[in-house]
Amino acid sequence: MPAKGAPPPTPAPDVAVIGGGVIGLSVAWCAARRGMRVTVLDRGPLGEGASRVAAGMLAPISEADVGEPTLLRAGLASAARWPAFAEALELGDAYRRCGTLVVARDADEAEALDRERALREELGLPVTRLRGSQARALEPGLATGVRAALDVPDDHAVDPRALVTALVVACERAGVVLRPGHEVAEPPRAGRTVLATGAWAGAPVRPVKGQILRLRDPDGPGLAERVIRHERFYLVPRGDGRYVLGATMEERGFDTTVTARGVRELLQEAQLLLPGLDELILEEASAGLRPATPDNAPLLGERADGVVLATGHHRNGILLAPLTGEAIAALLAGEPMPAEAAAFAPGRFAEVGAR
Repeated sequence: MPAKGAPPPTPAPDVAVIGGGVIGLSVAWCAARRGMRVTVLDRGPLGEGASRVAAGMLAPISEADVGEPTLLRAGLASAARWPAFAEALELGDAYRRCGTLVVARDADEAEALDRERALREELGLPVTRLRGSQARALEPGLATGVRAALDVPDDHAVDPRALVTALVVACERAGVVLRPGHEVAEPPRAGRTVLATGAWAGAPVRPVKGQILRLRDPDGPGLAERVIRHERFYLVPRGDGRYVLGATMEERGFDTTVTARGVRELLQEAQLLLPGLDELILEEASAGLRPATPDNAPLLGERADGVVLATGHHRNGILLAPLTGEAIAALLAGEPMPAEAAAFAPGRFAEVGAR
């Protein structure tokens, strides 16, 4: 019993979200909008993990994989939610409906691109094959050696750092208690706990390292308007002369060092297709850890011990943020999750279901 005159004890929140990246903040915001009292706990600054390093491609179509139809459906469902999500967060120019060009620089790559086009057309996804000259007409910064391209107009992009800032503001407005710099050593006192710790969630999630570069054109925008994708790199324009070039895929555990080899390979591969890249200023080189699962799909739902998981998004955390936030908030409210999210129940892996 509190001492006489002492303030009453702070009631436990309805929901404690462990992890303050884009996924954790999205879950917290969506839950708070449903009237729940939410606290977000993160051992470091909010959004300083994979969210800060992410490029921000919203690309379910150009990344479509015939072997991952369930993930494709989820990506398309979340992409359809992105315009309203961006408007509610007041993202402004940080959300860009820029489209993607997937490019090929020789005959073999062009043949592979044709196979990718056929796959997408079979799935009813909007893509257009372009000759090299047509691709260069859309993006004059491309090298003359570009052989062919796929135009994917419905793939978009967002600046994840601006997204984190917007989510923090939205969470604060919704009454979410944000506690950065808070190491969680034991289960928090809360009605429900959501684990959104990315690569640190434990088995079966593992870290996949990605090195990424941030560049700036001192002359402003102009090198590329669309996202440029190749089998060895991607370039994401921010619309203001800044570009993000990524990203390696490395099984290196929790290593986040930046290597000369990683930087060199990204610049060399991209320069072959975008010669003007050589004139850009290299402002930042960094590495992050994608949270990957054995089937490359996220873990969304309650595990055996009652903890709710929102992790394992691999390359798709930014894309899947609106769907994940909505789905986990629905689960916490005792409602069914959207079917596209319910397909990723944690029980599909023994390492999770056995806990």
